[in-house]
Amino acid sequence: MHKTSMDLNMATLTQCAPEILQAQSVVEAVLALGSNYQAEKYLPIARESLAALGEIRLSTAFQNPDFTATLEQPKPDYTNQCVHLVLNTPMSLQQLQQTFKTLEGNCNRHRQVEPNQVRRVTMDIDILMIKLATIENSLSKGLTSKSISDWIVMANRYPFKAHEIVGIEELTTFTD
Repeated sequence: MHKTSMDLNMATLTQCAPEILQAQSVVEAVLALGSNYQAEKYLPIARESLAALGEIRLSTAFQNPDFTATLEQPKPDYTNQCVHLVLNTPMSLQQLQQTFKTLEGNCNRHRQVEPNQVRRVTMDIDILMIKLATIENSLSKGLTSKSISDWIVMANRYPFKAHEIVGIEELTTFTD
């Protein structure tokens, strides 16, 4: 048994706005999957599509109430799961985001909702954290840069929701 390469210290993670990282080359990502409509159908499709991009490790899938639901406006529960994805081929954050939008569309995701209509989310894929490619050249040999080698939290996703924390913690303690 060995621990996965996802050793994380949540207290020391670097946060960065995704807009700043659009052109950076990503090699690993931690994702949050969510579905409040036919999750049993769409989660396997999403996982299969993600596995085609690289090696994946999955947290347990959790069913959670929609935190925006009220007594006056009830909403269906979400099924959520975290995924650690090690890409076969590095891609820019912008390409990765576009790839996930395409995967959501392949799961029949529709973003337009009529007013007062319950929002059915077949698949939502959010990037929680990324690991950038380490750039090796004659100037960087022997040097380590925290911003290049460590996990970077997407500032627009932090602080993490309770189910995301549980999923990330589960992924970091995964052994095989």
